[in-house]
This record gives sequence, C-alpha cells and structure tokens, in this order.
Amino acid sequence: MPRLLFFAGLYHLLFAAAALAWPHFCFDCAGLPRPVHPILWRVAGLLSAVFGIGFLIASRDPIRHWPLVLLGFAKASLVIILLLVSIFAEELPAKSLWLALFDDIIWWFPLAAILWASLQAHVGRPPTRDAPLTVPEACEAYRLSSGESLAEASAGQTVALVFLRHFGCTFTRQILRHLEELKRESDRHNARLVLVHMMQKGDAVRYLGERSGVARIADPMCELYRAFGLGKGGFLELFGPRVWLRGAISVFKGCGVGHLAGDGLQMPGAFLVRDSAVVARQPARSAADLPDLPRLFGGLHEATSSETVPA
Repeated sequence: MPRLLFFAGLYHLLFAAAALAWPHFCFDCAGLPRPVHPILWRVAGLLSAVFGIGFLIASRDPIRHWPLVLLGFAKASLVIILLLVSIFAEELPAKSLWLALFDDIIWWFPLAAILWASLQAHVGRPPTRDAPLTVPEACEAYRLSSGESLAEASAGQTVALVFLRHFGCTFTRQILRHLEELKRESDRHNARLVLVHMMQKGDAVRYLGERSGVARIADPMCELYRAFGLGKGGFLELFGPRVWLRGAISVFKGCGVGHLAGDGLQMPGAFLVRDSAVVARQPARSAADLPDLPRLFGGLHEATSSETVPA
C-alpha cells in the first residue's frame, strides 16, 4: 500500500506538471478538440498536484491517513461518474474516457482496496495475518499501559484479563461502572486486573475517565482477542432476545449507549492468565454476558487451559 500510494502521488504531480506546461497534450492524444480556455485544464492540473501531495503523505501510513485516500477515491469516482453521465447524454464522445483512464480509472480499484484494508483495520479485522497468535506469543507481543509485557505481568502472578466490547456498548459501560468491584475481587485473590480494549493506544483514557488507573492493553487489530479464542459474534449472539432484554435493563439503569468505538461485532470474555498460560477462561456466549470473576476464580483450581468456566 505505501508503494502504491507513493507512485499515485508521483503520477499526480507529473500529471500536474504536464497539464501546466502542455495543456493541450492529453486532448491531442485522445483525439479530442482542444479546450477553448486552457486555464481550466491548468486549474485541473493544480488540483491534481494537491491530490499528489496527499497521496505522498498517505504513503507514510496508509491505514492512519485513510481520509486522504478517501478524498482521492471520491475524486476519482466523481470524475468517472460525470464522464459516464456526459457520454450517455451525448454531451461528450465515448473517447472522452481516455481523459480519465490514467488519472482516475486505473487508480480507482487500488484506492478502493486500500480503503477496504483500512476499514478492516479500524474495525479490528487484521488485513494481513491469517493465523492467530498463540497465547504465549500474544503475551510476549502485547504490553500493558504500565509498560511491561503481558508475559512479564503474568510471571509468577495471576492476571485477570477482561476483554471488552466497544466502548459505546451499554454492556461495556456497565462493566466500567462496576470496575471497582472487579478490581476488589481481583485483589482478594492476589490477581492483577487488566482490561483489553480495541482503541488505539492512549485513546481509552477519555472513556475510562477517573478509572484510567486500571492497567489496560490496546488491541485495535483484535489479534489478542483472536489469540484467546474470542471471535466475531453471530446474529443471535449480538442481537438475540437475551441481548435485547439485558440491554434494555442496562439502559434503564443509566448505562446508556454511545457511538461505536471499536469493532461492534467483537465478542468479549474474561480469562485468568499465569506464566503466559490460560488457567481459567470465561468466553461470552452473547454480547450481554458480563465477566463473573467470583465464578472464574472459584473454578481456578479445577479448570485447566482447555476447560471453560461458563459465563
């Protein structure tokens, strides 16, 4: 993606230079009449230069700079649509499409693919990794907000890992409202409470507020979720009668509903981790399932890494 955007930016800058220096060149190559006012084509060249600079900036980090890619995609789409409408209305000859071939048409599909990859990244679906990380690999790779890796945090100590849904979810708000209770239950068992969320690193503070002192792990690509076996929910898991009923109760209690801040399809869960291994697990069966730490700790001595403590 970076290389493609770099070449797109370079092309648009070269096109701008050509449009300014030789405003009739493209029309002569396409066999079209020259424009009466060449200044209009030079203005189009200047706009192309702006998009070229935008593509060069986006090439440094295509996922982060997706709005610049979106602007280029929108411009290409509008130009193609306007040309097609003009051709069908017989206002322009069919060979006018040659004007958009190298400037818009050839970039439309690559830009669409980059936007799709950006969407996947922002809703938590990794664009490249096919096989999920193993739990030990994930523990080594992911770090807590306090700086140490999950492997270091769980060395000789039990970590109560609570995977959240998106921050706008009423059930996530309910968990955060009772966060002190979860922390007390963890402390009672000499365990450390750690929250896993899907926002970028540091972005969770505005949702946690005064509770931001709780250790947390940012997992915007949902790789840690996948490593612990938490996938995307189906229709009944996300919108079933049980979810609607518990959601209505949660809203009635004042938890409310916010905007989508994370992957709305991602399922939550709770796990106990020690020495980079899962010693008890509690994957949610529906989006409405909340972490039941007393029950999770109660099954700690009986559960193995392959057993499940029901939510």
